[in-house]
Amino acid sequence: MMTFLIAGIVLGFSSGVAPGPLLVLIISETLQHNVKAGIKVALSPIVTDLPIVLVTLFVLTGLSRFQAILGVVSISGGFFVCWLGYQNIRITRVNIRIEIVEENSLKKGIITNFLSPHPYLFWLSVGAPTTVRAINHSMFAAAAFIGGFYALLVGSKIVIAVIVARSRSFLAGRAYIYTMRGLGVALVVLGVLLVYDGLKLVRPF
Repeated sequence: MMTFLIAGIVLGFSSGVAPGPLLVLIISETLQHNVKAGIKVALSPIVTDLPIVLVTLFVLTGLSRFQAILGVVSISGGFFVCWLGYQNIRITRVNIRIEIVEENSLKKGIITNFLSPHPYLFWLSVGAPTTVRAINHSMFAAAAFIGGFYALLVGSKIVIAVIVARSRSFLAGRAYIYTMRGLGVALVVLGVLLVYDGLKLVRPF
């Protein structure tokens, strides 16, 4: 169970602090309005991701007997995670463009996250296959993975909203850049492990 919890924490934290449409919206809402507006956006994945999680789990659970298919999905997810890690390692700065609009933060967060390809790609290639393996271990392991992932995904975005509200120079600082690069290395390692697990399912050895 601890392995799945750690995987959820690493993936959740990395996804939470990685530059993307939702993070940009969190920062812009915080700067335009206040920290509460940024937190509302940070909470939007809890609303939008539930149907994505349920559908991908339903599909992959039905394919759980076909080890080779799950292996291919796991390998694809591993390469996807490695690519995310590579993007983190290469990061040098974050550019945020602010457009002043009226506050409707939660609604904008839901629309942004729902239309973003990242949740779909993550749960289809990484999240759902890992959850299926966790379920085969125990329901507690699956709960640990999903709980750890969303606790860090949402929690880290809330922390960023709070930090940005207090210090607008945070994203340009070295601490953020080095944190992203360190997470990039961790993601590459995790991606390699996912590829290895996938290869074992495709061709046990």
